[in-house]
Amino acid sequence: MNRIHKLSACLLLLSLLQAPASQAQSLDAAGAQAEQADLSAVGLLNEQQHQNALLSHDLPEPFGSNLFTGGFSDSREDGLNPGYVIQPGDRVSVRIWGAIEYNESQEVDPRGNIFLPSVGPVLVGGVKNSDLNARVSQAVSTVFIDNVKVYTSLDSSQPVAVFVTGNVMAPGRYAGIPSNSILYYIDKAGGIDPVKGSYRKIDLLRAGRVIESVDLYEFIRDGKLVNVQFKDGDTILVKERGDAVSVSGDVVDTALFELLGTKASGREVMNMARLLPGVSYAGISGIRNNKPYSDYMPIDEFESVSVSDGDLISFRADQHDSVIVVDVEGSHLGPSRFAVPRNTHLQELLDFIEVDPQLTDLSAISLKRQSVAMRQKEALRESLKRLEARYLTASSQTDEESAIRAQEAQLISQFVMNARQAEPSGRMVVARKGKVANVLLQSGDTITIPGVSDSVLLSGEVLVSQAILYEKGLRALDYIERSGGFSQQALTKRLVVLHANGEVSSGKNPLVLAGDEIIVLPKVPTKNLQLASTIVDILYKIAIAASVAVQL
Repeated sequence: MNRIHKLSACLLLLSLLQAPASQAQSLDAAGAQAEQADLSAVGLLNEQQHQNALLSHDLPEPFGSNLFTGGFSDSREDGLNPGYVIQPGDRVSVRIWGAIEYNESQEVDPRGNIFLPSVGPVLVGGVKNSDLNARVSQAVSTVFIDNVKVYTSLDSSQPVAVFVTGNVMAPGRYAGIPSNSILYYIDKAGGIDPVKGSYRKIDLLRAGRVIESVDLYEFIRDGKLVNVQFKDGDTILVKERGDAVSVSGDVVDTALFELLGTKASGREVMNMARLLPGVSYAGISGIRNNKPYSDYMPIDEFESVSVSDGDLISFRADQHDSVIVVDVEGSHLGPSRFAVPRNTHLQELLDFIEVDPQLTDLSAISLKRQSVAMRQKEALRESLKRLEARYLTASSQTDEESAIRAQEAQLISQFVMNARQAEPSGRMVVARKGKVANVLLQSGDTITIPGVSDSVLLSGEVLVSQAILYEKGLRALDYIERSGGFSQQALTKRLVVLHANGEVSSGKNPLVLAGDEIIVLPKVPTKNLQLASTIVDILYKIAIAASVAVQL
């Protein structure tokens, strides 16, 4: 006879438990059922929240606000790039050799000329740095036709002062060089005012006339920035911020986005905010026709929606997985991870797990659940917090009492530090008296299928922590005696036995079964009975949740 059987069949033989086949659904049928989302309440800001957000300015930072943190104003440039256009005040070095010798550095005069002996004035103003040598060589060649070589270089550029005004943090007049970018001068002015300033409407004025308009969103997104050579007296005007919408949720950029007009489509907002993978719904809250408005809709519907100034928009990956992943550990055959429909029950999955019944303890199946582990850890944290609050803040009436409390405080502090390191397993008891509960599985669950064991494990305050061969009829004290007895710090009146299926027995001498673990808790070294009782209770909780005896 084949020794390999389906786990559910083995359980049936073990407990005579009949599966409710008439009520169960197949895995395929269960996976085909779609869950309907309740769209009325998820992800929406209600009307009062919207009003509070607008009144309190509880909004994210403007998109692009991280541009101006001093990075541009601290940069150093000399303006001597090939595209630099030479202007009056710049200094040019000219070297001529051959028929004549000349080596001087000259300042470009107000008319844009430099003067060369025997040649006369040479117009270099308005010439690009890359074309400077060719311009001077051409002028020299009109006088000296042969045996003359020319080399020119731009030594320095003329400093300029640029006004930065409008909605910046520190309007004023700032020094730089003509080739500095507009970002440099705005950074010098402390950046754009986060409440009033616009990142999309910035004008460069020369002699009162707008010569360039800048949209910094183009620079942030695509690296596009107008290439302007500043002149002394130019003005950078940062205009007032226009209509804007606040975007949050599952997006790359949580920010306040400025609109170019008074309206924008949902698609434009999505492009600006850059959604994270899996986003499926958008919530929008604002004012329409002088009345509060809110809606929650699928993302494809939001694309065509028109958004307005002051709207609060939240994107969410608001969809329930139709498939969950469950792990299997212990004595089983085949895969250790299963992807199943989210409404799958434990016994339905057991149909697909193969085991060897002679090597598997089918009566001790248990389930580890992440949510249970979190609750266990939170309960432990609260118990430790109460312990600290109760005993570490208590006052003393006498010097003797103060000395005792100091010793207790040291004990408690050490105990709390050790106890906080315990990690609860989140184990749930699902098998009892040969029957397995048909619980609904959750994503992240781990099904534990223990192997057949012929030993008993001893841990905690025993002389020798070891595994002893199981013998029917023996109780906890019998195994402890066989391992050398208790240690001096042992709490002998309350022994803990963790059974293979996750159940716990405690008492002076509980019954022990094959595969069980006996945990001997430590005795609390204090005469304060209330303190000792509290610590023992916490030790007991840790032993159950984490299968470990914390040392004192």
